Formats: sequence, structure tokens, C-alpha cells
Amino acid sequence: MNWVSAVQQLRRERRPGVLVTITDVRGHAPRDAGAKMVVSQSSVSGTIGGGNLEETALLRAREMVDALPAEPWSMTVPLTDKARSEHGRQCCGGEVTLLFEPLPVVPSVAIFGMGHVGLELARILARHDLDLHLVDSRQSYLADDRLACLEDGPAQVVVHHSPVPELALGEVPSGTHVLILTHDHAEDFALCDAALRTAHLGTIGLIGSAAKWRRFQQGLRVEGHPESEIARIQSPIGSPEISGKEPAVIALSVAADLLRTVRVGASQ
Repeated sequence: MNWVSAVQQLRRERRPGVLVTITDVRGHAPRDAGAKMVVSQSSVSGTIGGGNLEETALLRAREMVDALPAEPWSMTVPLTDKARSEHGRQCCGGEVTLLFEPLPVVPSVAIFGMGHVGLELARILARHDLDLHLVDSRQSYLADDRLACLEDGPAQVVVHHSPVPELALGEVPSGTHVLILTHDHAEDFALCDAALRTAHLGTIGLIGSAAKWRRFQQGLRVEGHPESEIARIQSPIGSPEISGKEPAVIALSVAADLLRTVRVGASQ
């Protein structure tokens, strides 16, 4: 497997890793500049030359995985019989510089409801490096031509056509931030109820007015949810300093608030 495929596999499996690259070689070394190795806690793909060089890189890379998120950093490893060695000596006579680049697990966001606001919100979020799950009970709202506007962004878009949207909650990855904005208040309520019963989710946001949320709170109490659990749902959603009723403005407000939450979570 080449390093590109290895990085893509880590992303698909939502596992953190580190990309190790030889950036500079002085004198003799087992690999040339540009050689790469992809490291996770349980796997290695590629090689930067074996021996003490590679074992040292593996150890440092796995320490970095434990500490993610982290900034890229580099180290220089001498390959002489006089150099300090942790894993046996290499006497190539040269010196190599290694760059360690973190490959964190990207945030995951699920939008339930791909109407006017949902589509505008997806357009904004698709421009960010995250896994974006789009869920709707109406298949026509998930048609390829309608979602073509999302194709040029870095987000990995996953489409879920689900006649019973609550079922999609069990399909999204652990820690997924959920935004509920369907066309039907009954569907919104069913999603809120199901989301509170789904332990692996991240934040939960519900679009709507304060009056709608009061009705939902009462209904969730009737369904047996304690106040501490109901408080997991944020409603209304969006950044209060961005006001307006146009779908694009609402989407901008919701996206600004969500991205702030995602970045705070990533830095902790």
C-alpha cells in the first residue's frame, strides 16, 4: 500500500496517525529524501530505511499520536557508529532529517434535513476538512444533481436516505455533532428523542423558535428524559450576532457557531 492509500485508509477508519517523511539527507543513508512512512498505534505502512532510524521514528510518531492534536515537528538522526542509538547502530555515515506531520481524526457532522437551510449549511461545511453526513427522508432532496455543489470541497460527504431518519443516528461515527432541521416538527421531535438515547453522539442542535423548544422540552419530559439529558440539546442554534431569516444567513449563523464548537473541542 502506498502512503496516499494508507492515509486515506486511516481517514476512512477514523484512526489518528502520523506521516513521517525524510526531508533532507546528508551523506549516505538507507533511503533518499522524500521517502515516507504512515504510522498509527496499530499499523505501519511504508519504510524510511529500517534499523535505529525507523524504530526511533516509530516511537516518536506513536508518542505524537497519543498527544494529538499537535503541530508538525522535525528531528535529525545521525547514522554513524559514534551516534547515540536506542535500537541498534547504523553506520551508513550520513544524517537524515525527518518531518512528523499529524493525521488527526477529522470532526464529524450530521445534518438531518436537506431543505433550503440544510443545503446552504452543507455548502458551507463542505469547504472544511470534516466528515459530513447528510440525512433526509425524502430521496429527491439527496439527488446527485442537487448535491453537486458540494463536490469541490475537502469534506468527505456521506449521504443517508432514511425513511426513518432516527436510524441514521446509529450509523454516524462516535462524537458526531448532530444538527436537526427537517421539514417536519414531528420528525424533529423523534430525532431529538432518539438522539438523547444514542450515547455516542457529540453535540445536538435543533433549529427553531423558543416556543418550539418549550413544546419539545415538555414532550421530552413526557418521554422520560431527565432535565440533565434534555439540556444536551441546544435550541435555538446559531451565532446570535448573525441575524436574518434568509436560508443562507441562517446557515452561516449555524455554521459559525458549530465550527467554533468543533475547534474548541479539537484543542482540548
